[in-house]
Amino acid sequence: MKTDFKKIAKDGIISSNPTLKLVLGTCPTLALTTAAMNGIGMGLAVSFVLIFSNVIISLLRKAIPKEVRIPAFILIIATFVTIVRLALDYFLPDIYESMGLYLPLIVVNCIILARAESFASKNGVLASAADGLFMGIGFTLALTTMGAVREILGAGAIFGHKLWDFSIGFFSSSAGAFFTYAVFIAVFALITDKISEKSKLKKIKAEEKDFCGEIKENA
Repeated sequence: MKTDFKKIAKDGIISSNPTLKLVLGTCPTLALTTAAMNGIGMGLAVSFVLIFSNVIISLLRKAIPKEVRIPAFILIIATFVTIVRLALDYFLPDIYESMGLYLPLIVVNCIILARAESFASKNGVLASAADGLFMGIGFTLALTTMGAVREILGAGAIFGHKLWDFSIGFFSSSAGAFFTYAVFIAVFALITDKISEKSKLKKIKAEEKDFCGEIKENA
């Protein structure tokens, strides 16, 4: 069966966006989006683990017994999380420190476990790699955008560069994280619903046009 990479991309970034549509991985989303750079760092770390764990799980999907699949998935995921931790600690210690406890917690991140169980364990290597890539992109975009908004409003800066002296401390707080997340989910749902409605309307009009064309041909 031919892999529909366009659908996989759309699902990962829009239709099944892990952060804004499925509302998975909420702990790092709320805790680390005080700055845009934190969002990029966590997003890239999760993307790396998603891609490579998906690939390995897909390769071993027929060899892993169903009874121990979850422990096996966690072991594979933990291996790549360890690689990420060691790499960040050595090459990017500032980002490593900013992520704190949430970096090792990637091991039990619902996004990664969900994709391992629902996709990688049932699909081929290329499709699984693409799924990990686009789910990671969707996650990274959501966290980075939220982080940028909270950093601009809460600290008057972006990527650590001061924009102005004015700031609203609320957006740097825990309450501000929940508020920003709720607004993002609502706006994302509104936009995607509108796009979906337009797509359905366009499809209906195309079908009506084809139907009318068939009637004229048979008349």
